[in-house]
Amino acid sequence: FKMLWRGGYPGTLDLPDDLFSDYFRSYIRTYVERDIRLLAEVSDQQTFSRFFGLVAAMTAQEVNHSQFGRELGVTPQTASRWLDILKATYQWFELPPYHGNLIKRLSNKGKGYLTDTGLACHLSRISSPEALAVQPIMGSIFETHVVLEIKRMFSVLSAPVNLYHWRAHSGAEVDLVIERDGMLWPVEIKSKANINSSDVRGLNAFLAAYPKQCGPGIVVASTEEPSFFSKNIIVLPYSLC
Repeated sequence: FKMLWRGGYPGTLDLPDDLFSDYFRSYIRTYVERDIRLLAEVSDQQTFSRFFGLVAAMTAQEVNHSQFGRELGVTPQTASRWLDILKATYQWFELPPYHGNLIKRLSNKGKGYLTDTGLACHLSRISSPEALAVQPIMGSIFETHVVLEIKRMFSVLSAPVNLYHWRAHSGAEVDLVIERDGMLWPVEIKSKANINSSDVRGLNAFLAAYPKQCGPGIVVASTEEPSFFSKNIIVLPYSLC
């Protein structure tokens, strides 16, 4: 919980816990009042600050521009433009949806992530690691951390690796799909240690949908040792990320 709450900004590595609130408050003020005003010409800084906080609360969820607009009283077009600003300034990134062909990949909603869990906790007004442990957003913060670490590790490879998320019309979903050289590895991310059959429903659905392209399904969880959930699903400790 402390690792997730603190995040990974280099300037915070040696910072005491009781100074984190001041650090992030200063960071956000500088980002919104200077960078956003100068680079993006956003006139309504107060609403943009609220938008930044709303985005943090929706990390690890599908992007819905209309929902952002309704919450803040701005148009979906404005919400879309502001998300583009966050992406351009490395505060936010999105996983595109995976389907069997390129046209469908471009037609559905992406899944968005804030690029630092410590910043997400601060914007969500989570005051301590102990408070994070009991927050409903805990699972989303954990997923954000794991996706960020996997994305970072793959970024050093010479050959490209594509990352997606997947949701079927039936409601089955997979948090992360790794694609490389035509092979697919579906990954489900759970902040708990004990994995049950409902936790792997999305993995089983994905493996059934793409049987010839898939490697084993993977569950990243709060376990201490790797194990097999079934013959084609592996449970891995998050510490391996």
